[in-house]
Amino acid sequence: MVSALRGRRGGSSFGCLVMVLLLAGVVYYGLPVAEIYFRYYQLQEAMKSEARLAPGISDDVIRRRLIAQADTLLGNPPVFTITRAGRPARIIIETRYSEQVTRPFFKRTFVLKPRAEAPL
Repeated sequence: MVSALRGRRGGSSFGCLVMVLLLAGVVYYGLPVAEIYFRYYQLQEAMKSEARLAPGISDDVIRRRLIAQADTLLGNPPVFTITRAGRPARIIIETRYSEQVTRPFFKRTFVLKPRAEAPL
């Protein structure tokens, strides 16, 4: 019985090591991408919030608040376009910016276009 177990020694350790290495690779390459999309959703939520508050505040105030939020999140705030128009009256807040991820064997630029719209 003991001789049958000797041939399998280390087999499960190798499988575990492979899984740990795969998980480490997913985290190493995936975490920067996840951070980019997390910042995108934070900025988009700020834009939606400002769009909901738009009937009571001016476009300049909205733009200043969004630039401050984007500066905190991105470091280099993008240009925000604010449009009040349509029937029924609506406000549309848009922007466009890009972020780059550079890792060994992986280099990608993500172009993000958050948008918020709300009735006035």
